[in-house]
Amino acid sequence: MTKTDGKARTLDDFAGVWALSRVISQDGMPPGQFIGTATWAPHADGLAYVEEGTLTIVGQTPMAATRRYLWKPDLSVWFDDGRYFHTVPAQGGDTDHWCDPDDYRVHYDFADWPAFVVTWRVQGPRKSYTMTSRYSRV
Repeated sequence: MTKTDGKARTLDDFAGVWALSRVISQDGMPPGQFIGTATWAPHADGLAYVEEGTLTIVGQTPMAATRRYLWKPDLSVWFDDGRYFHTVPAQGGDTDHWCDPDDYRVHYDFADWPAFVVTWRVQGPRKSYTMTSRYSRV
């Protein structure tokens, strides 16, 4: 069952800078953590999403990490090379992305808005991990 604050999110709800903390749990691998920011900034087609921070994996040297996506007004998310990724459920909930041969399942939890949690579960022949990202306004 999806917890929600009862409001459908719109693209404008995400605009601005957010603190981002992420935990990555991989089967048979050391855990990872990402700490940084996520920024949704105006773009001709919606909002450009950029996350920047430091990725730390137990036993390895911390490294700078960046991701970029385009979020459109219908809450569809696109890779920076123009390929479709997935669509965010406006009230929170589940969606997915198939990237042959890997299955990406995601849950958006907006119950504590303006803080929210995004949990990815990824399965494939060589992948098995859960990634939980927590966003809060800066």
